[in-house]
Amino acid sequence: MKKFFLLTFLLLLSVFICLGAGTALASNGDIKSASVDVNLTNQNPDAARPGEPVELTLSVQNVGNADLKDITVTVNSEYPFNKVSGEELTKKVSYLNARQDDDDAAVLKFKLMTDANASEGTYDIDITTTAKESGPSSNTVTTTKTIQLEVRGKEYAQIVTINQANIDIAKEEPLEFIITNTGNSPLKNMVVSWKDPKGVILPVYSDNTKYIKYLEPDNSVTVSYSVMADVNANPGLYTLDVNLTFEDYESNEKSIQTTAGLFVGGETDFDVSFSESDQGEISLSVANVGNNMAYSVKVSVPDQEGYRVSGSSSTIVGNLEKGDYTIASFNIASTQEDGKNTYSSSNVKLDDNNVTSMDSEPLKVQIEYTDAKGERITVDKEVKLEMTAGNMTEQGRGGPGNKSSGFGSYFVYVVLIAVAGGIFVSRKKIQEKLHARKEKHSGNKNPENPKV
Repeated sequence: MKKFFLLTFLLLLSVFICLGAGTALASNGDIKSASVDVNLTNQNPDAARPGEPVELTLSVQNVGNADLKDITVTVNSEYPFNKVSGEELTKKVSYLNARQDDDDAAVLKFKLMTDANASEGTYDIDITTTAKESGPSSNTVTTTKTIQLEVRGKEYAQIVTINQANIDIAKEEPLEFIITNTGNSPLKNMVVSWKDPKGVILPVYSDNTKYIKYLEPDNSVTVSYSVMADVNANPGLYTLDVNLTFEDYESNEKSIQTTAGLFVGGETDFDVSFSESDQGEISLSVANVGNNMAYSVKVSVPDQEGYRVSGSSSTIVGNLEKGDYTIASFNIASTQEDGKNTYSSSNVKLDDNNVTSMDSEPLKVQIEYTDAKGERITVDKEVKLEMTAGNMTEQGRGGPGNKSSGFGSYFVYVVLIAVAGGIFVSRKKIQEKLHARKEKHSGNKNPENPKV
């Protein structure tokens, strides 16, 4: 009998223990009369991209023993995910039967926007579900589930800078492209190439392709070329077609095409040499020895010690093509004999014709021209003059204590020559008269003369 009562007590005790455990489990959420299970069934794209939307597909299933009504599902947006304009983050399901199968679950879709500056990684999102039990009790059931979304960095590169705006014709020039990874993911196996569709600008010492194995986000790399423009190219702006390819996160090849402008043509150079001098007028030969045309060329002799310009100090010679030349003339007198600059015997030289010449300081000459870009350029040159001693004296000089001039000296020469000529003519006439008289006297004594 005692054994019977003991056995009965143990059975009752086990029943109470089981009921208590069930209540405890129900309070912990493991076993409930009503329960909602939310799962992420699909994500498009598979990994969220910075600056792009991502769509989530959720499965909402009643796995409890009681029917549910007025179910609300809310996606709590946290960085780096934000609400998309016009899209709701809370959606409702009117009724869910108890003990649903997977096929009976409700399907909800939500759309979020990924922050443009989001770094690559995995981020948590909380989904909160609230529902009411269908029945007299109408208890409210609330659950929260955390899901994880992957954010993949955006692969993007940009050619930020080209170091050259223009290159000269037929001259080797450096050309550099600065490429920056402006995305959020590393770039792999990059290939940079460029081409001038007109074939005027070409690379030298290498082809037009460069390789970059790896480039971290926000980092830059410089790609260098040596280029040259065709010697027969017309000055102007030329287009470079630039192509950049790289591999993305899934090793798919992506390509970026862009264009850049490069001006061909620039400054030129001149050679200035002494041509001739005549009575104070100096002629200079000006040649365009560069590879570019010079427009509106003006040749000037600036103010300087040792020389004085009479009349205009500038002359416009027009356009000069490459290889072309012109003559510019100026009335220039040397002032290097005056005052401080007295010539010594070492300055005086005789040429093959025994004509006296003198060494002098170089003449400074300025050449102004407009280049192909429309910019005004000034080039300074110095010319060694070859002048005779007579022509080195200052012409047209006047003032107190000095009333002679170049014209006066030449007038004296003319007067002397005229006087000498007159004396020579008068002397010749006198000789002719004397000769005629002698012939006349000798003719009277000749017996054959009919006048006798």
